[in-house]
Amino acid sequence: MWCLLADSNITKRALASALKELMETEPFEKISIGEICEKCEMNRKSFYYHFRDKYDLVNWICETEFIAAARRKEYASGWELAEELCAYLYDNRSFYRKTLRIDGQNSFSDYFRQVVALILSDQMKEILGETDPPDFFVDFYTDALICAVKRWLTEKDRLPPGEFAGLLKKCLRMLPPETQDRIS
Repeated sequence: MWCLLADSNITKRALASALKELMETEPFEKISIGEICEKCEMNRKSFYYHFRDKYDLVNWICETEFIAAARRKEYASGWELAEELCAYLYDNRSFYRKTLRIDGQNSFSDYFRQVVALILSDQMKEILGETDPPDFFVDFYTDALICAVKRWLTEKDRLPPGEFAGLLKKCLRMLPPETQDRIS
């Protein structure tokens, strides 16, 4: 069983590497499954055995490179997680700058929005002191954060990740005074 899992991950990583390499020179929309497979000398059946489409591959890249690792860690606060996410996006900015522009069904933007909403939902519980923060607050701050991240990754003179995360935290500090002591 271990051998099958190892082979599966090797194949997935090869496909991910091929996609990342192709995205250095081509827009995502113009990259075909055939090109990805050709780049890593695999057939299309291998691709479709592991992924539904190229959008699924992009989401898998984020899931394995960041999300899975983050789930195994203990964070003292949501801000530690946010800072680590910003550092990861910054280190991989060429890839994510392009993938965050992709819209549509199964897009990375939709996947990333779900991840951010989940993180922010926990933060909003802490900040607002409510077990179920209104969806409006979670949606509002999720949309604001994603917009800020997209802009940050595309800026020519972008801030370092720690500084950017600090500004995000400062924005939340602008919430009503009774919530200020809950933001740490």
